[in-house]
Amino acid sequence: MKKLLILLGALLSSFLIFSISAEASTVRVKGYYKPSTGTYVAPHYKTSPNRSRLDNYSTKRNYNPYSGKRGTVSPYKW
Repeated sequence: MKKLLILLGALLSSFLIFSISAEASTVRVKGYYKPSTGTYVAPHYKTSPNRSRLDNYSTKRNYNPYSGKRGTVSPYKW
């Protein structure tokens, strides 16, 4: 029973840490027109700029919590 409680506590704390870090690492992008093509890009969310390729929404094994789409880009092919 004690092991089960420790395991549940560890899972809960890791979930909370992940959800807080995922939420804090998002940036809202306002909609804009591309002057080169004249097309409108709708407002959207993206990950905060950093040096990591592993935490982007488009990277494999990740997903975009706003659109629900899974990432398809390999982090090692850039």
